[in-house]
Amino acid sequence: MQINWNDKDPIFRQLHDRLVELILEGRIKDGEALPSIREISSQHRINHITVAKAVQLLVDEGLVEKRRGMGMYVVAGAAGQLAGDEQKKFIKQEWPLICKKMERLGLSAETLLESLKKGDKKR
Repeated sequence: MQINWNDKDPIFRQLHDRLVELILEGRIKDGEALPSIREISSQHRINHITVAKAVQLLVDEGLVEKRRGMGMYVVAGAAGQLAGDEQKKFIKQEWPLICKKMERLGLSAETLLESLKKGDKKR
């Protein structure tokens, strides 16, 4: 698991976001175990309490469950829940900014779709 750390956000939040990405991308699937806190801590040279805090956020969000003596597992439907949440977040927060920028640049939806179609032909 590769993480590109930044100085803006707390480490536990960046780790949480990376684990969310891995679940969304299907690299950690529903029912699959997360790497252990000790493993993540060692691999990334970060405090185990920081890792535990990131994992606890996933538990609080209902994406991961602790199985006593076995570790942390992604719950069934976590990827679907995340995808829905991310779509809502995109539409509410990012899409209005994109629309404003399109308006400033004089770009229409048709122009963007046309550009997308041309890009598909190059692949």
